[in-house]
Amino acid sequence: MRQDISYVPFLEHPTRRLPQLLIGLALYGFSLSVLVRASLGVNPWSVLYEGLEQRTPLSFGTISAVLGVLVLLLWIPLRQRPTFGTFANIVVLAVSSDLGLLILPEDLNLPVRIGLLVAGVVLNGLSVAVYVGARFGPGPRDGLMTGAAAVTGRSLRRVRTVIELSVLAVGWLLGGTVGVGTVLYAVAVGTVTQFFMPWFVYRAPRDERRVSVRAD
Repeated sequence: MRQDISYVPFLEHPTRRLPQLLIGLALYGFSLSVLVRASLGVNPWSVLYEGLEQRTPLSFGTISAVLGVLVLLLWIPLRQRPTFGTFANIVVLAVSSDLGLLILPEDLNLPVRIGLLVAGVVLNGLSVAVYVGARFGPGPRDGLMTGAAAVTGRSLRRVRTVIELSVLAVGWLLGGTVGVGTVLYAVAVGTVTQFFMPWFVYRAPRDERRVSVRAD
């Protein structure tokens, strides 16, 4: 059954949804640092963060926050409106990814790095299900994709592919890590997220009413 992950107002059950949002975002940021320490290839946006980290004095997390704010500026012509979840995405991801990079050691042997890669992809997919399931609205990058798809009339899949390939190419040219992990992430993270989503998606009262009507 398809899950409804559209935006739900902040004041609807915040004590249930807010901790889920923050935990999911923290796990997402940490999963990015796990993939970085695996050194076998990261997701497209992290490739860009790594490339810029090599060219600037900014940390990985700070770069993700700065780019998150810059992406928000692109929302203006797309007529997208940020939500609390959008801003939480920027802040929590920046802090948790930098904290993860401080905690996790570098220069690990290959078996450990392979284990980190697999764990990072699974944790990333799980964390997406957790924070998206809280239904506080999209992060900056997701909002860019959905907004561009709505304005251009192109499919979300096509728009997402164009954006992520562009980000990946720029990041690679700047020196970001592209490898087997990048391919594994692209192939597996959607499946992992879909698997966990039914466990964490918040069901609003209106959703329950709609299910009851259909059942009658």
